Amino acid sequence: MAEFIKIYEDKPSEASIKKVVEVLKNGGLVIYPTDTVYGLGCDITNSKALERIAKLKGIKLEKANFSFVCHDLSNLSDYVKQIDTATFKILKRALPGPYTFILPGNNDLPKEFRKKKTVGIRIPDNNIALEIVRMLGNPIVSTSIHDEDAVLEYSTDPELIFEKWQNKVDLVIDGGYGDNVASTIIDLSGYEPIVVREGKGNIDIF
Repeated sequence: MAEFIKIYEDKPSEASIKKVVEVLKNGGLVIYPTDTVYGLGCDITNSKALERIAKLKGIKLEKANFSFVCHDLSNLSDYVKQIDTATFKILKRALPGPYTFILPGNNDLPKEFRKKKTVGIRIPDNNIALEIVRMLGNPIVSTSIHDEDAVLEYSTDPELIFEKWQNKVDLVIDGGYGDNVASTIIDLSGYEPIVVREGKGNIDIF
């Protein structure tokens, strides 16, 4: 059964974050808060964990549109092709924030994602998520646990999330109530920014 730990966003305890990072390093799956809905994540470098997430979501790993949760923009060059100044300015203005940006992937992507031409990048405005990624030392691959046909409560109340997911994941963080509006997805891989999904992030900033 999964572990359930309370972490406060305004001052995440280092010991608790360390515990989460250990689970991730051992190939575990973690449900954690973001600035939008709760996310399901694993270490981007762990193939077994990536397979587990894809299986849970009922999709083939190479077809999965997972986003990469990064600590800051300096992580980007690991996975994203050189971006121009205009694109960088947009990212700098919007992040950290409730956006997922689709950017052209480079050749250093983990082998599971090599076939993909683009990657979705997230830098959530949530201290718990950012501290986990910072301490882990590399991004986590993430997908939302938003369940189309479940009662909305499920995606916002950590205790209900734990009840539902405790036998499928290794750790659930209670970081307070989540939001039930997903991130705004903006595709920056072409000539113009394209809004793929309007969510919590305001699209007027573009």
